[in-house]
Amino acid sequence: MKNIVLIGFMGTGKTSTGRLLANRLGRPFIDTDKKIEQENNMTIPEMFSLYGEAFFRQKEREMAAKVGRYTNAIIATGGGIVLDSENIVRLRFNGYIISLTASVEVILERTGRRNTRPLLNCADREQKVTSLLASRASLYREAADFVIDTSVCTPQQVTDEIIAFLRRGGRLRGRS
Repeated sequence: MKNIVLIGFMGTGKTSTGRLLANRLGRPFIDTDKKIEQENNMTIPEMFSLYGEAFFRQKEREMAAKVGRYTNAIIATGGGIVLDSENIVRLRFNGYIISLTASVEVILERTGRRNTRPLLNCADREQKVTSLLASRASLYREAADFVIDTSVCTPQQVTDEIIAFLRRGGRLRGRS
């Protein structure tokens, strides 16, 4: 079976939804950011600090190539995966791409809980989120087979919507 790949800006619920979806469908869950951290023995903030964003983006490209060859997995990607169109080609090769969106206010609230977002370590987080989101919104939309706004939904509701979408298109069969 094809992978289900979750893309979207940071704080839109990719990881929490991905875990629920994997549990419901009995599939393995892969968080590409966590795998990058594990394989490089450092956190993403450490990568940014020590080697810069370009280093991290290269590791992200390598991870997209790797997980794009998997089958039957639920894959949650980092928010910037769409910045390189080749990442999307690789993930789409054997996957359905679902984009999760949320309002700026919701993203700020969700990402403010922990200080683990190197791109948001700045004085004006709202301006930074607004700017990054504006520059990426069309990339998320164009890459997606399906888009869900998670602003007022629980991860369980988002999971239900994804499953319903996959069933409607004949992409998912069986119980879940």
